Amino acid sequence: MTASKDKEKRDANTVETGITSLPTLVRSAVIYGPNASGKSALIMAMQFAQIAVRTSASLMPGQPLNQAPFKLDAKTSAQPSEFEFTFLLQGIRYQYGFALLPDGIHEEWLLVYKASKPQVWFERKFDKKTEADVYHFGSSFVGTRKVWQQATRRNALFLSTAIQLNSESLRPVYDWIVERLVVFGAGSQPPFEQSTSWASSAVEKPALLAFLGAADVGIFDVSVHKRKQHMLRFEVSDGEPRHAVSEAEVNFPVFLHKGPGGEAAFQMEEESAGTQRLFAFAAPLIEALNAARVIVVDELDSSLHSYIVRFLVELFHRPAGSSTAAQLIFTTHDTSLLDANIFRRDQVWFMEKNREHASVLVPLTDFSPRKHEALERGYLQGRYGALPLTSDFVPGEKPLGT
Repeated sequence: MTASKDKEKRDANTVETGITSLPTLVRSAVIYGPNASGKSALIMAMQFAQIAVRTSASLMPGQPLNQAPFKLDAKTSAQPSEFEFTFLLQGIRYQYGFALLPDGIHEEWLLVYKASKPQVWFERKFDKKTEADVYHFGSSFVGTRKVWQQATRRNALFLSTAIQLNSESLRPVYDWIVERLVVFGAGSQPPFEQSTSWASSAVEKPALLAFLGAADVGIFDVSVHKRKQHMLRFEVSDGEPRHAVSEAEVNFPVFLHKGPGGEAAFQMEEESAGTQRLFAFAAPLIEALNAARVIVVDELDSSLHSYIVRFLVELFHRPAGSSTAAQLIFTTHDTSLLDANIFRRDQVWFMEKNREHASVLVPLTDFSPRKHEALERGYLQGRYGALPLTSDFVPGEKPLGT
C-alpha cells in the first residue's frame, strides 16, 4: 500500500503519513488474476495469521498448528510458513511477524520504528539442538518480559500470551492485527447483525439509510422486527447424546420500498442477493471509514453491479484533509474497474503463477504503463500477464497425459 511518487489523484487516492521514510500510502488496492492463481490463498493467509494472533495462546499444550504448506514443491513443504504485518499506528511503524510449522512457532519478532532506526522489542527463535526457544529483548520493550516468556508454550505466539497476561506495551500491535484489520474470504460477508442493530439506533440509522440511498437499491427505510426462532442444540447427559429445542426472539430487518401503489415491506429473503450483500457490508464499511480500519475482501464484486463496486471503492477515495486513513484491499474479476479514472497505476496488482507454479503478486507499475493508458484493454490483450491460458476443447477427446 506504499504509494509511488506519481502525483496522479494524489489528493483523493492517497493519504499523507507524516513519516519521512514512508510519506504516502494509497487508500485502496485491487488484485486481478485468473482462477487458481492464488488470490484467495493470499486472503486466506491474512486470515490465518490474524487467527493465530487471536487464538494461539488458548491452544492445548502440544496441539499441532494448522499450517498449510506449498504442496507443489517437496523441498519447501518442510519449511516454516512465514507471515509478517507492517503497519502504521499514531505515527509509529510496527513490523511484526512469525514463522511456524505444525510442531510449533519457529520464529517471532517485533520491530518498532519510532525513528528511522528500528528498535528490536523482541526476537524469538527455536533452537533445534536444545529444543527450546531462545529470546532476545530490546531495552525499549518494558514489562514483565520473563513472566510472559515462561508462560509462552511452543505452539503459542509470545504476542498472544503477553496480551493475555496484560501487556500494555504490546496492546496496540495486538489490537491492530485483531481489530483494525478486517478480512472477508471468498464467498463470505459480514453477518447481518451489525447493520440490523444500526437500523434500530437513532444515532446510527441515518448513516445506514444514507448509504443505502446512495447505492440506489430502492430502500427508503429499514425497520427491525422480532421473530421467534427455534434453536436446536446437542448436549451429552449421563454419557448419552441428547438434543433439545429452545425458542428465542431474533431481530430481523424489514425493508421499505416505494412504488406507484404506495409503500411495500420486504423481508430479507425477498431482497436480491446483491441488496442483501450490500446491507451486510453497510455498517462494517461505514465503521471502517470512521475508525480508519483496513478492510480486505475476496471477490468484492460477488453479486454486485460494477457501478456499486465503484461506489464502494470511491468511499475510500476521500478528498484531501480527511482525518481518517481507512484502506480497502480487494480481489475481483471485473475488468471494467481497470479504469484510470478510478485507480492510480500503483493501486493495481496482478497474481499469477511462476515456472514453479507458485503464486507471485506483481504490481502494475512493473510494466511501466503510460499515463492514462487503457488498462482494461491492455490487461485483456495480455500485456500484463495474469490471464488464464485456455485451449481448444473437443468433447470426447482424452485429456493430455492419459
